[in-house]
Amino acid sequence: MTDAFHAASKGELIDDCVHCGFCLPSCPTYELWGEEMDSPRGRIHLMKQGLEGEPLTDNVVEHYDACLGCMACVTACPSGVQYGALITDTRAEVERHHRRSRWERVLRGGIFALFPHPKRLRALRGPLALYQRLGIGRLLHRSGLLRRLPAQLQVMESLAPPVGRTPRLGHRVPARGPKRAVVGMITGCVQSAFFPDVNAATARVLAAEGCDVVIPPAQGCCGALSEHSGREEEAIRFARALLDTFDRADVDHVVINSAGCGSTLKEYPRLLRDDPAYREKAERFSAKVRDIAELLVELGPVAQRHPLPVEIAYHDACHLAHGQGIRSQPRELLRGIPGLELREINRAELCCGSAGVYNLLQPGPARELGDRKADNVLRTGARLLVTANPGCSMQIRTALERREERLAMAHTVEVLDASLRGLDVSGLLGRG
Repeated sequence: MTDAFHAASKGELIDDCVHCGFCLPSCPTYELWGEEMDSPRGRIHLMKQGLEGEPLTDNVVEHYDACLGCMACVTACPSGVQYGALITDTRAEVERHHRRSRWERVLRGGIFALFPHPKRLRALRGPLALYQRLGIGRLLHRSGLLRRLPAQLQVMESLAPPVGRTPRLGHRVPARGPKRAVVGMITGCVQSAFFPDVNAATARVLAAEGCDVVIPPAQGCCGALSEHSGREEEAIRFARALLDTFDRADVDHVVINSAGCGSTLKEYPRLLRDDPAYREKAERFSAKVRDIAELLVELGPVAQRHPLPVEIAYHDACHLAHGQGIRSQPRELLRGIPGLELREINRAELCCGSAGVYNLLQPGPARELGDRKADNVLRTGARLLVTANPGCSMQIRTALERREERLAMAHTVEVLDASLRGLDVSGLLGRG
């Protein structure tokens, strides 16, 4: 399709916005600064000006860059404005036509040379584990050397999660009891490298609920981080490779346990809309994609739940709640566990500031949003924080550590796994 066609299509989406302002209270950057051009309707106004020929200046790009892409405005909008598609396409235009500063190019180049590559991330596990065991980070903090680094590198160091053993999954986990479905599992990049226990719990829970779990080897990145940052061609390459990998797997569903990845996987038909070789393949694949909580609720429970007497706070990951509209399913799974008490977080609709790699590219606003989220989490009085996205876990844990607070954290599926296995709740509460 031509650029003119895409411009016309984008113009139609822009015209859906009636500038009513219902999006304003839900927008994290408008909440921080009260600046019209840092609200969804303000950014849409800038997009309209761009279509009318206004230049893509540094100032305009700053307003686009400041957006977290959390899509809380999509949930709040009474007119059904597809802001997610608008900001994604706009960021792709920025990356194609705007020349960033040298430091920005170096920073973004480094981030995308690392994070969308599972093998490179796994190669970091050994050095990072040694760094943590030797307490090098504490020494650097006390010496003040870390404060001399650029803010983005300080954030990267602070976000690194504790590194433990990596459970081995194999390529197929058989169903326990009568088989109800065959499910392909995406292992992810950050998830597989730094949160492998989540993948292991996902496979165990699916098997316990009667699913054969197929885990194709040599999976690459799904393209989520690249797409969210406007690196469209890179995202398309990742998407094609993943489609080819799962095209060879004969499965009923494709399950994902990372909210940001799941949102992008369901958007593959839009991402590959101009690719005749992959367009139909993307549509078939996307129709099979389910978040782990979504699929488990669809299937219904068969495995016995054992009590877990614990108070939890559930954090809605933006790309799960707003991007995929999945809010009730995780809560339904958690409330189905005997003894568990679910506590809601105030202003739950506001992003924690992680937003893919936003906290690395925009450390100032990300830190402020993380601090607000941490405060609201602590006010629940819960003993365990549960969420469904690795970025959210790292962001909130870091914000709590700035307050010298510790709170156990787990993925939704890890809590369910502990209940199905009859484990003591102390195993969950011992995790910081």
